[in-house]
Amino acid sequence: MNSRERVLTAFAYREPDRVPCWCGASPEFWTKAKRELRIADDEALRVRLGDDFRRVTARYAGPAPRLSSGATTRTVFGVERHGQGYGQPMSHPLADVPLAQIPAYAWPKPDWMDVSHIRAEALAWDRQYAILGGDWSPFWHDAIDLLGMENMYLKMYDEPELVDAVLQHLVDYYAEVSRRIFEAAGNALDIFFIGNDFGGQTGPLLSPAQFERFMVPHLRRLTRLGHDYGLLVQLHCCGGFEPLIPAMIAAGLDGLHAIQPCCGGMDLAALKAKYGARILFNGAIDSHHVLIDGTPDSVRRQTRAVLDIMAPGGGYVAGASHDTILEETPVANVVAMFDAVREYRSG
Repeated sequence: MNSRERVLTAFAYREPDRVPCWCGASPEFWTKAKRELRIADDEALRVRLGDDFRRVTARYAGPAPRLSSGATTRTVFGVERHGQGYGQPMSHPLADVPLAQIPAYAWPKPDWMDVSHIRAEALAWDRQYAILGGDWSPFWHDAIDLLGMENMYLKMYDEPELVDAVLQHLVDYYAEVSRRIFEAAGNALDIFFIGNDFGGQTGPLLSPAQFERFMVPHLRRLTRLGHDYGLLVQLHCCGGFEPLIPAMIAAGLDGLHAIQPCCGGMDLAALKAKYGARILFNGAIDSHHVLIDGTPDSVRRQTRAVLDIMAPGGGYVAGASHDTILEETPVANVVAMFDAVREYRSG
């Protein structure tokens, strides 16, 4: 099997020739890995680690953001952020805006995203890999940025129509950008990959009722969009979100990433037994206690233990429990994880 066939077999709940591999990492880790392994380019490193996925993205071609003093980035929704990585919002532009003024906010235009290169970039892989595409669409995080988290929770009870309006504008934008990507790409993509972290360390960030009321309609809309173009749809969701999984399945999602076993409610054997025939799990090899704190030998043992639980019957892609493998992760441990996956044979 090539990588694409391997991944699609896993999504069909059959066991492929080997368990597919997923490798996402921070730029800092990627640079360190290339240096330590003496590998010159990104593609050669992906081949060495056995990554079965490749990703294509639209390019921002809108107005150049004007940053206020102290801001390091500005989102397309006008939220300025400061700090390392993505940083933290410096303000919440819609925190005190009444419902009637929500439509007048400076919402971004889908025209700002250039999709003209998408098809050629996807086809350059010659259908050897599973190709991820579509907009990341983090509408939950954007709503938090625009409204403020505590304020948004209060508005879910006091002004639910305002929260609905903000989410509608966010998802209108994301859905249209992804629609244009899919139109441009034709049949060159395989998986619509979106991301919203609905879980914390101890459990969900919303009750199942809140999730059903405010989030599921938009997840369902994006999932249907992907399915309309013949794509599988995979959600990245960190944290402990097990009580939300039935609603995610009902919304039509095909896969969940990255499955953190150290979070509340995310026992791997229980997840596999309860949901493993209805949704693919991607990840599940503990980024912190195994990859950062372990040794190559302990990583290999723990990886095989996870595979013994998750691999039978298909419906599983192996990788770290957090997509962004951090710089402090030993390269030797990451290599040990992926080598153990490639060498693994069930039974």
